Amino acid sequence: MAKRSTLFIRIVEGKNLPIKDITGSSDPYCIVKIDNEAIIRTATIWKTLSPFWGEEYTVHLPPYFRTVSFYVLDEDSLSRDDVIGKVSISKELLTVKPQGVDGWMNLTEIDPDEEVQGEIHLQISVLGDGDIPRKLCCQVLEARDLAKKDRNGASDPFVRVRYNGKTYESVVKKSCYPRWNESFEFELDETLSDTGLLSVEVWDWDLVSRNDFLGKVLFNINKLQSAQQEEGWFRLGPDKSKHSEYEGTLGSLRLQLRLRDEVVLPSSHYKPLTELLSQSVGSQLNGNWPDFIMLIDETTTAESRQEVANNLVKLFLGQGLVKEFLDVLFKLELEKTTEPNTLFRSNSLASKSMESFLKVAGMQYLHRLLGAIINRIFEEKKYVELDPSKVELKEAGCAGLHRQQTESDIIQQSSSLLQSYLSELLTSILQSASYCPLLICQVFHQLYLRVQERFPDPEYRKVKFIAVTSFLCLRFISPAIMSPKLFHLREKHADARTSRTLLLLAKAVQTIGNMDTLACCSKEPWMVCLQPAIQQGITQLKDFITKLVSCHESEDLELQTRMSLQCGTMEKEGFLFLHRTKDKCMPMTSPFKKYYVTLSKDTLSYSRTQHSKKSSSISLPKIRAVEKVEEKCFGNSGLQETLYLDWLFDVSFVNELNHWLSALRKACSHNTNTMSCYHPGIYKADRWSCCHQKEKSDSGCDKTRHGVTLQEWYDPLDPDLEAQLIYQHLRTDSVRGEFSSLLSFCTVIVN
Repeated sequence: MAKRSTLFIRIVEGKNLPIKDITGSSDPYCIVKIDNEAIIRTATIWKTLSPFWGEEYTVHLPPYFRTVSFYVLDEDSLSRDDVIGKVSISKELLTVKPQGVDGWMNLTEIDPDEEVQGEIHLQISVLGDGDIPRKLCCQVLEARDLAKKDRNGASDPFVRVRYNGKTYESVVKKSCYPRWNESFEFELDETLSDTGLLSVEVWDWDLVSRNDFLGKVLFNINKLQSAQQEEGWFRLGPDKSKHSEYEGTLGSLRLQLRLRDEVVLPSSHYKPLTELLSQSVGSQLNGNWPDFIMLIDETTTAESRQEVANNLVKLFLGQGLVKEFLDVLFKLELEKTTEPNTLFRSNSLASKSMESFLKVAGMQYLHRLLGAIINRIFEEKKYVELDPSKVELKEAGCAGLHRQQTESDIIQQSSSLLQSYLSELLTSILQSASYCPLLICQVFHQLYLRVQERFPDPEYRKVKFIAVTSFLCLRFISPAIMSPKLFHLREKHADARTSRTLLLLAKAVQTIGNMDTLACCSKEPWMVCLQPAIQQGITQLKDFITKLVSCHESEDLELQTRMSLQCGTMEKEGFLFLHRTKDKCMPMTSPFKKYYVTLSKDTLSYSRTQHSKKSSSISLPKIRAVEKVEEKCFGNSGLQETLYLDWLFDVSFVNELNHWLSALRKACSHNTNTMSCYHPGIYKADRWSCCHQKEKSDSGCDKTRHGVTLQEWYDPLDPDLEAQLIYQHLRTDSVRGEFSSLLSFCTVIVN
């Protein structure tokens, strides 16, 4: 039985941020931390005090996490980034609000005494009995993952144990993983009605400057006396919160968060439910529950529809029945539709399921389709504007040596550029029929035929094409053009100039997808200059759809099979800077070289380029842990026999680092003989650099983090998890009455 927590995060926007730059503005971005570990970095939104991010993430976490924090910083190219403020939300708050947290939250000042991290291992006991005076014994064993306060990348931590006016201290130099192994005893004052608190504090010792606070733990001795002994790892907490004079003056963040605890049982527990769902869409219905999907469609609320659609699509993909499932939804939607112009335009279960299907099955196709044109627009950064009311002459620059461009010049150049972009995009779309995944072709073929059967009259001859484009263009290609970062086409958001170009191109694609040039030009007459290109695009798109829905009949199935959806065959790939040991004869200017790294189903490998021969590889089942290590470890032979992934990076690489960590951890999630702890340092000069232990076989001073992963579009399918989530949806108060007999039939045991 697997247990984990899933946190849905949407960083919407900020407002009233303070000015940090001499230009009278700021360049804000957010860092998201789970218990002080940075896992997400948003894009930088340039020159604004009211940034809009609109970024969504799904993070899988172990159940024992404590807080999620959002730090807002101002990016500076020449100096260290300025910290603006933070918002911290506890797990307890998220737990008591299962519907989620949504709203504006004030940024608070960051106090160094509150920015603590790490854990300390203690054993506390009460000794003595009868006539013997009782003593309080505090054994301080070790600590791990302490904050780095010194320039050498470590700290000089000393522990301070205090009780009833008496204090003991002990220091360990140059370590964030100190092991004290010391015991301190105090006389218990039996005359006091309240025997007080035991305080264990950790500080970073500094010779010249003020000591830095690293965290503390407090124990109530009254409660301890009844238990006699307490031992374990205790999270270091902050000092008592101070009232900030900047309260409410640092701006606000609008956040949406929802925490979901998941308990996934063995597959056998979900067999009745998955069989029932499969029978409800299969070609041979058994007659017991033919209306099951229809009941789910009718009882799903607008708030939960997207999530339910995601779960159903992934479950049916795992069962090999997604085509049949979508066909059932197409028929249900068509039965309810009387006006062809409104077909699939609402946020119905059919529309949401098709959106989810395209994102899961078609993301690689989308990247190949749009990658070149999106990169071209980002690299050229041309000023493009068709709307006369929005033309800014100063943005366009000069036409010649001295002549300022006119409004007419700018619109004419913009029209030519957009037609060039549109022509390249349409050519790419036409060519994509040969590599579009076979499963997507089959689904669009079904949709095309169903609509043709429902609206056979000649006056509705365009409807079958519009049904396909309403998903392909309006809900898939066009949103990806407008927000390429959200579809993983770019690492960062576009600047204002590039965003406008992308928006105008997306409008043109939407117009072609609607197959109605007149409607667009009547609403936005300044788009009329694109009308010939749009009209030609409509003709080309019809030819493409005709070819696309016929791909399933192609004899060249080898290519189609190779390009079809293969869940879990390719986890991740891309360029990384990997460390290579320096050659003593030919010193390298940098110990890092750029390689193309590929994570497949069974191996992790790298090569000099994407298509060159593999230089090296490692079998995934041999990996025992995937963790960050200290920079000094690169190229050193003193590492444990563990795969460590890390490279020199600054904060702008947080996402890429965590994406690779997540992908590797998920790929190795079923490995046996995994490690529960490890050494982040190296064994050199007869000791570990991280914790100073001399025993080379020592198991480790820091815990591994197998459970912290980011959800990605290329994640392997987990039908058991999707079945559990669908079952939870059926048990909600709003739909339980409709499905009471079904739930009894399924007999899924959750507890």
